[in-house]
Amino acid sequence: MSLFCKQCQSRRLPVILSAGEKTMWLCEKCKNFADIDDFIIREQTEEEIQENIRKIEEFKNVTIAQGEKLVRRKGVN
Repeated sequence: MSLFCKQCQSRRLPVILSAGEKTMWLCEKCKNFADIDDFIIREQTEEEIQENIRKIEEFKNVTIAQGEKLVRRKGVN
């Protein structure tokens, strides 16, 4: 399994859609899924793209509170 797409040579990222399924690899540029044997299975749907955008925005809103500055604690291991 190559970490790069065979169509556009862009990087692939592992994506687990559900617990029972195998991991599929998503190309960042082509937006297609490939399996471990490097066969292209399907393209990413518009619903999946919108869901990922929503999750990213939700993550940003939860992790970075408005007006607070995140500071790393020093001297604690």
